[in-house]
Amino acid sequence: MDSQLFCADNNQRRFFGLMAARMVAGLDMPIFMTILITHSIVATTNNIFKILTAFNFPLVYMGKGLLSTLPPRSGTHLYYEKLVDQIRYTNFIYQIINPEEIILSSLKNIRIVDCTRALAGPYCTMMLGDFGADVIKIERPGTGDESRGWGPPFVGDPYGPYPGESAYFLSTNRNKRSLTVNLKNPDGQEIIRRLAKVSDVFIENFKTGVLDKMGLGEKDLRGENPGLIYCSITGYGQTGPFKDRPGYDAIIQAEGGMMGITGPAEGPPSRVGVPIIDITSGMFAASSILAALVERVESGEGQHIDISLMDTQVALLSNVASNYLLSQQPPERQGNAHPNITPYEAFQAKDKGFVVGAANQRQWEHLCDVINHPELKTDPRFISNQERMKHRGDLLTLLNGFFSEKNADEWLNLFLEAGLPSGPINSVPEVFEHPQIRDRNLVIEVDHSSAGSIPLTGFPYKLSRTPAELQHPPPMLGENNQEILVKLLGY
Repeated sequence: MDSQLFCADNNQRRFFGLMAARMVAGLDMPIFMTILITHSIVATTNNIFKILTAFNFPLVYMGKGLLSTLPPRSGTHLYYEKLVDQIRYTNFIYQIINPEEIILSSLKNIRIVDCTRALAGPYCTMMLGDFGADVIKIERPGTGDESRGWGPPFVGDPYGPYPGESAYFLSTNRNKRSLTVNLKNPDGQEIIRRLAKVSDVFIENFKTGVLDKMGLGEKDLRGENPGLIYCSITGYGQTGPFKDRPGYDAIIQAEGGMMGITGPAEGPPSRVGVPIIDITSGMFAASSILAALVERVESGEGQHIDISLMDTQVALLSNVASNYLLSQQPPERQGNAHPNITPYEAFQAKDKGFVVGAANQRQWEHLCDVINHPELKTDPRFISNQERMKHRGDLLTLLNGFFSEKNADEWLNLFLEAGLPSGPINSVPEVFEHPQIRDRNLVIEVDHSSAGSIPLTGFPYKLSRTPAELQHPPPMLGENNQEILVKLLGY
């Protein structure tokens, strides 16, 4: 193969020509090679890909890292190495290894410094860790993430101020390594700076401006590592009159309108049963980080991501917000009903509750047949969804009367045969006995350092080639201090 067809300059032609000759001759066939492609020649990346794939070498994107012997933007080099951690720096790194040794992982060799605690940030970094990122969780010496103490229940041996490891902490901290660092100490701050230099992502959920005072703000860390993606999660964002206020899920649900639309129509406002704002903020942060990593492939530059719990809350108002913005009619609490569709809510059968919906006219007519009251199809009060919404009270009175005549399973079987969306109102124990949950492996067994084998919820994302995997159990406090400080940072 003529490398001149693909290479942009003479150095690349000589480089790949020599490599091709040695490969064809069967000499020095590398088991592990790394090509460093700097920002200055990013336009030739596709050419390099063409050459390498022509020789049947698989390529795995590694992201940004540290090669201490080379300054950034130093050119194109080929290195024969055994350990990834010994060969990291420049803007783009591509790894070529034997097919038998490939570990497929979406975020393999993406390193994340996680300075978050509680829920929103840890949920984000757990997701990224599930996809293969190396997540280093920074914790306060002695006490760590405060969610370690959010219990009962606790499992495992007592440590520090805690009677064991809290179920709350375990739920959001798999696939991470724990490093204890005193961020108020200059030596601790230096550890964070050194970690940020060899990492792809830095994520924090301190109040706005706190890390700036420590010299660990976005401008500080990205000044030394321009490719770093710096993500901040706060209650109200980096700007605006409330930017200095702390943010908590229940407070944001109240202030941001979620409680105002949740709960019985005639009852008090209610919060959602899980900390939905924290969880969704973590999801938004993870999505934003993935987008920034993709963009960095083109630009070679990182950026600052600003995630606000209040912004998340407003986004979650979704169709309710749209209804109000277009109509200027304040939404009311609907209980388990839908604000725009009826019937689509909870009903009570003879033995337990269930939910059934008729989201279109065809489904409504099927429902009329299932309950053996076809005359409702032509009743002027229920002839269309708009009319059913006007006469919702009359309709619900009729339906609840019909549904009370049979057990929930009888109705659900009839709905299933008719193609109607429906399901029982299950308790949490019933959920984990559900055959679909079991089939989808949504409970996994994890070997914890102190608690032994423990069950955790499984991976909700199913990727065919690069599936989420359990690399690490939720870590003990400071469990990985030695390997991170000595092996990675050289202390």
